[in-house]
Amino acid sequence: MKQTGPYISKHGAETSGFKNLAATHWNYRPAALYEEAIRRGEGHVAANGPLVVKTGVHTGRSAKDKFIVRDASTEKTVWWDNNKSMTPEAFDLLHADMLKHAEGKELFIQDLFGGADPTHRLATRVYTEYAWHSLFIQNLLIEPKPEELDDFLPQFTIIDLPSFEADPEKYGVRTGTVIACNFAKRIVLIGGTSYAGEIKKSVFSMLNYD
Repeated sequence: MKQTGPYISKHGAETSGFKNLAATHWNYRPAALYEEAIRRGEGHVAANGPLVVKTGVHTGRSAKDKFIVRDASTEKTVWWDNNKSMTPEAFDLLHADMLKHAEGKELFIQDLFGGADPTHRLATRVYTEYAWHSLFIQNLLIEPKPEELDDFLPQFTIIDLPSFEADPEKYGVRTGTVIACNFAKRIVLIGGTSYAGEIKKSVFSMLNYD
């Protein structure tokens, strides 16, 4: 597998269950992500230089498609009257299918911190299918110092695959769009939406739950 980027982790994508990826692009800087997004046809350059992208049918968060795994750790800590639940078994099936869907693809990976306080910040790894999603989350979270990236161990993982369409009958979800949060495993799965704000909100959800 081809690996590129200024800081390639010692703890590779295989530690998150990925297999047979075409390439992984680690911790690209903003300029490189900007160029990759344009080269891949993910967006266009507007007047004065900003990158303009289309998010498809979702122009905002899809709150009705967000699910939290209901297990022993969340049974009494989540307000279930206002949150949709997913079984651990459905999450595991969804997770396995998304990893399978990623085979043969190139992924962009960012190792970042959610939160500024070293005592409470969350070491977060974000796998994205789109370069511009990687650029988006890099801009919002805190970049580790080079020496912190040498042995970066994620405490929380987000897998963001917009091209993955969820099967409502198979996973017990509402539509082809899914945001599945497993707080016990500290993983969020995002599929069927190109709206990058779901990534940011997933980090906030984990921070608030902690």
